[in-house]
Amino acid sequence: MRNEVLESVRGLLPEISERARSVDEKGRIPAETVRDLTTAGVFRMLQPTRYGGAEDDPVAFYEVIRAISGACGSTGWVAAVLGVHSWHLGLFADEAQREVWGSERGAVPPRKAGPDTLIASSYAPIGRLTPVDGGFEVTGRWSFSSGCEFADWALLGALVVGAEGRPVDFMTVLVPRTDYQIREVWDSMGLRGTASDDIVVERAFVPSHRAMRNFEQAQLRNPGRKVNTGPLYRMPFGTIFTSTVAASVIGMAAGCHDLYVARMRDRIRLSLGGGRFVEDEFAQVAVARAASEIDAAILQTDRNVREIHDYAVRTERIPMELRLRARRDQVRGTERAIQAIDILFKTAGGNSLHRGNVIERAWRDAHAGSVHVANDVDHALSMYGRGVFGLKVEDNLV
Repeated sequence: MRNEVLESVRGLLPEISERARSVDEKGRIPAETVRDLTTAGVFRMLQPTRYGGAEDDPVAFYEVIRAISGACGSTGWVAAVLGVHSWHLGLFADEAQREVWGSERGAVPPRKAGPDTLIASSYAPIGRLTPVDGGFEVTGRWSFSSGCEFADWALLGALVVGAEGRPVDFMTVLVPRTDYQIREVWDSMGLRGTASDDIVVERAFVPSHRAMRNFEQAQLRNPGRKVNTGPLYRMPFGTIFTSTVAASVIGMAAGCHDLYVARMRDRIRLSLGGGRFVEDEFAQVAVARAASEIDAAILQTDRNVREIHDYAVRTERIPMELRLRARRDQVRGTERAIQAIDILFKTAGGNSLHRGNVIERAWRDAHAGSVHVANDVDHALSMYGRGVFGLKVEDNLV
């Protein structure tokens, strides 16, 4: 099928690539880039059609994310997480969706509600939720909220605290920009331009319709299904979100591979006897190994998402075996991408060590992305093994 958003994004890639060094050095993506991606329709790909979205095939979304990430890792990462939040909001009660995307009524100043409103996140259960009349009171400080400066809302993880002060439930709450502060603390070795700063909330009220239990989400019993009846919203969070994170890292490796080939094609060695780099058998093997790892990562992750989407289209129960396989191959896809980029970095020579070199930057960005909790290889593989052996698997990221 034709991916119209991808076609639009391809026209933006030269400029995104040109800005990549500045993004890395300044620690920020320019607002122009976000506006360009918004115009191209990136952030509406997984958004419900009821609110101006495309409600697209998630594999098409991953194609777009890989392309952007190949040009600039930080830009691709921010596009990925902000884009997938449009899908996640579609799982919430319609009243919450209407507040973010609907009419001006219920909009949060200083900006109006509308279909291009963006949502940030920090899903770790850092916050403390206290039940109050009509909802909850939330307090906490969350880290790693990528691209939060461009968002008017945030999805935040929090624990419900019972009468005895002990956690009794794990929820995700939707909080407007007027109820939180952003603390600029991001200073990392990779993905420097994502500006993944801290979000601070102090005793903000969250109405019940803006809170969702993570257990019910994992059981595919989200309230948004009542109004968003398409197959996209019958798919597991543990598949859609984690595959989004993996797509960005895989895209960084794919972009690095393309740059590597282009830059090394005319290179003349100054050591090891000289000669053209491309005639070195070890360089040829390195390119082949890296390309194979990247292809395997894409093919497996896309296959699993397509199969899960097919079950959702048929309104059939998605087998746990398939959900676990999707997580298995998603983390292996990230691992393969890292292996590919390590091969390229190692064989690129001393010039790749210079700060700002495109291969060096891609190496840093991919490794930074690989440490996201969704890319925890051993944890996901252990879950898959438990399932194969017939043991019970309980995890919100399946």
